[in-house]
Amino acid sequence: MKITFSHWGLPAWVSPAAERLRYILGDDDEPPNPTLFTEMDTLQHDGEEMEWKESARWIKFEEKVEEGGERWSKPHVSTLSLHSLFELRTCLQTGTVLLDLDGYSLPQIIDDVIEKQIEDGLLKPELREKISYVLLRKHRHQTKKPIHRSLADIGKSVSSNTNRSPVRSPAAGATFHRSTEDLRMRQSTSYGRLRHAQSRSMNDISDTPSTDQLKNKFIKKIPKDAEASNVLVGEVEFLEKPFVAFVRLLQATMLGGVTEVPVPTRFLFILLGPAGKAKSYNEIGRAIATLMVDDLFSDVAYKARDREDLIAGIDEFLDEVIVLPPGEWDPNIRIEPPKKVPSAEKRKSVFSLNEVGQMNGTAGGAGAGSGGGGSDDGEMPEVHEIGEELCCTYFGFHIQSISAILFIYLGCITNAITFGGLLGDATDNYQGVMESFLGTAMAGSMFCLFAGQPLIILSSTGPILIFEKLLFDFSKGNGIDYMEFRLWIGLHSALQCLILVATDASFIIKYITRFTEEGFSTLISFIFIYDAIKKMIGAFKYYPINSDFKPDYVTMYKCECVAPDPANMTLFDASAPVAPNTTNISLYNTINLTALDWTQLSKKECLKYGGSLVGKSCKFVPDLALMSFILFFGTYSMTLTLKKFKFSRYFPTKVRAFIADFSNVFSILLFCGVDACFGLDTPKLHIPSIIKPTRVDRGWFVFPFGKNPWWVYLASALPALLVTILIFMDQQITAVIVNRKEHKLRKAAGYHLDLFWVGILMAVCSFMGLPWYVAATVISIAHIDSLKMETETSAPGEQPQFLGVREQRVTGIIVFVLTGISVFLAPILKYIPMPVLYGVFLYMGVASLNGIQFWDRCKLFLMPAKHQPDYVFLRHVPLRRIHLFTLVQIVCLAVLWILKSTVAAIIFPVMILALILVRRLLDFVFSQHDLAWIDNIIPEKEKKKEDDKKKKKKGNKGDSSSDEEVCFPVPSVIKIPMEPLPPAPQNGGPHCLSRKRSSTWSFAF
Repeated sequence: MKITFSHWGLPAWVSPAAERLRYILGDDDEPPNPTLFTEMDTLQHDGEEMEWKESARWIKFEEKVEEGGERWSKPHVSTLSLHSLFELRTCLQTGTVLLDLDGYSLPQIIDDVIEKQIEDGLLKPELREKISYVLLRKHRHQTKKPIHRSLADIGKSVSSNTNRSPVRSPAAGATFHRSTEDLRMRQSTSYGRLRHAQSRSMNDISDTPSTDQLKNKFIKKIPKDAEASNVLVGEVEFLEKPFVAFVRLLQATMLGGVTEVPVPTRFLFILLGPAGKAKSYNEIGRAIATLMVDDLFSDVAYKARDREDLIAGIDEFLDEVIVLPPGEWDPNIRIEPPKKVPSAEKRKSVFSLNEVGQMNGTAGGAGAGSGGGGSDDGEMPEVHEIGEELCCTYFGFHIQSISAILFIYLGCITNAITFGGLLGDATDNYQGVMESFLGTAMAGSMFCLFAGQPLIILSSTGPILIFEKLLFDFSKGNGIDYMEFRLWIGLHSALQCLILVATDASFIIKYITRFTEEGFSTLISFIFIYDAIKKMIGAFKYYPINSDFKPDYVTMYKCECVAPDPANMTLFDASAPVAPNTTNISLYNTINLTALDWTQLSKKECLKYGGSLVGKSCKFVPDLALMSFILFFGTYSMTLTLKKFKFSRYFPTKVRAFIADFSNVFSILLFCGVDACFGLDTPKLHIPSIIKPTRVDRGWFVFPFGKNPWWVYLASALPALLVTILIFMDQQITAVIVNRKEHKLRKAAGYHLDLFWVGILMAVCSFMGLPWYVAATVISIAHIDSLKMETETSAPGEQPQFLGVREQRVTGIIVFVLTGISVFLAPILKYIPMPVLYGVFLYMGVASLNGIQFWDRCKLFLMPAKHQPDYVFLRHVPLRRIHLFTLVQIVCLAVLWILKSTVAAIIFPVMILALILVRRLLDFVFSQHDLAWIDNIIPEKEKKKEDDKKKKKKGNKGDSSSDEEVCFPVPSVIKIPMEPLPPAPQNGGPHCLSRKRSSTWSFAF
């Protein structure tokens, strides 16, 4: 039965070569072919002596041996003449093509090639030995220096010149056989001939890799399991027409010293021609070498069945070639490799029926993942097996993890100290720095150990701090016990979180598009930047610069300690009671205070005994503000510079990668050393040295009953609802940002599991009187960035490719364990200046803005159109529409900032929910095409139902009575359309058509 294929099956503009390649390449399910390393050797003449000299090599880009012959050129994009490509096409049409040759050594391969040429009448039999002699000359690679010939070598070459052609049996190899028996017979004949040839010094190539090959460090640049493609070009006097052969071996074979590195050879291209056209031969060799490293043509070379398939591959390459006018471009100028190499998938998609529907510019932006495990169907993530957890542990033991641990640890303890101090001020020390440290350590380590996404870092956040302050003020003003009231709010909120998990409420993240993600993450980044700068400005207020200082009036600057009023000296009686929250120091009675010489006391002693400081220089602190600023900005700028050091030209790749990975650690150590060298009393990191509650009148466990009326236990559910909304939105938006497809995470997201553990930890922290914790956006992004992996064996000139993130639980667990034992590390940590940590905060805020499209679009306001970067969305969306969308985001961000900075911050979580509503309203302002490029498409229930119906009808392909859309399988007959190609369907599913619209005719291959 002949199956016809509609005009949606194959676009009318697909060339015949592309049609042929579609069937050559077949399905994409096959394993990828090995990477090809291509080496081109040219024949060098030195009198009567000849050798093959390596002249260029390719992995991705071309490297030439410079004219001086002492060094390799920089990797560059190969620039080919169009004429050389046509000449190459002619060579493959007229030359010898041997596919799947069972070759075991270079002499045997060359013998088979020559045999085939003689059989086809392309080579005279009397030239057999001369060709063999030339092709079996020694190969000298760039790693070897030229060797001057000795007199013995010259004598050897002269003696062998007269006896260069060994005796050959005329009956050997009359035809090119493929059977095993014939091959065995031919091998025995070849062995006899080759032994005779080798005895006459005909073969200069060793059968095993040389020491120089094994020691060549270039092998590190070649991927594992790579195969080689050797190109041999040269000119000889005895040929009247070119000798051309393209060989694909059945199995990759080590050919001894032919290749620069010990890589097995799979392809061999030979071009020998008459003298006088060396440049033309060299360009043809460069053309085939460039084709062999082309992703699409290399696949064709591996799967080609005959000569015509290879020619179709060249024709497809010619279809994509861009020609530069000779009068406007100097071919001697080498084109630098691009930072991002265009993917060959777009070219390959032309040959896949499953991709035709996406070739009309359909935007690739899809909505966010689903609620459960990050899969499209919203299911919960699979249970992690023991082997997977052991794998997570194994990935954690890497030198890159050390840098991530130190970086995130310093960020966490700085955050714990900052929020702990603010919580202490807001709650009258019911929660302070010690509670913040213990809560961070306990909640963070438990989350990283059991949660679905251990890359998320838990921390206290600004909205929670504001809620705690309002809750404490409300409790104090209404006579309600704050800790007990807070416990019940935490329990209600934990229960509500568990209800959200049970009811699959995480489905809402499907509606969290780029609009909401970028607004929330930008806000948190700005908060980090603002707080870091604010604290730095505070240092200038606490340690002011004495701008009124005049050298002439230096004698007028003094500071004296004045005794307190005698009437108030009784206040310093040692028997006076001491407040529970003050330090009980040694107080002196009135007699001791009267006997003191106040003019001889130091500043600390004067204040200790109740004296007062009088004078213009009392508040003078030498250069502390300026020194603090140097430490602050120096840490930030040094970290930023060292992070970019990976892309500099200095030092080897591994050294640059090591410096970039440990950039934050090096910056912190450097400026801690600078601070120690100057010896100024800059503000230092202070950590409690004793594990005990900040207030002496509270313990480590909060009892749920006994201090508040019974109705408080029920009424606390209302404020708990606000906390739940805050926790839910904070946690899920951060999880969506962490689980972006750009991060290439391999494991499931686990949105429900994360929220479950946040709820459990909230209940535990409420019972212990510890702060509440939720996902910290900026620190989590910093954690992701510090664990990014790149290819270790990138081709010369190719930028390292991002592979993904080192997904494991080790770094997070160690960070929070170190946070817990920081109390015992206080003697060491006290040498870290606070301005250095503020610089780390600033870097976290700025670094988290990288890669945010909203920030890129904001910068477009200040750029003329001709100077704007070539962003993809600028090609498809009008600039005025982009500016309008960006302005909406700026307004929403400003509203969120104002709410955060006022008493109205209590409704902050509700406003985050409102961002989703604003995004939904934008569907009425912008087209779906525009939103697909600058945001994501919000999923619709109706569209989902239609897709479900189509899936159900997928099996009814043979029902001809229906006028509905019918899906066709891969055809054996292609129908050429008689009308213009209609727009591609928006979905990427099977390619369907309506029977009423079909108007085609068909033909078979």
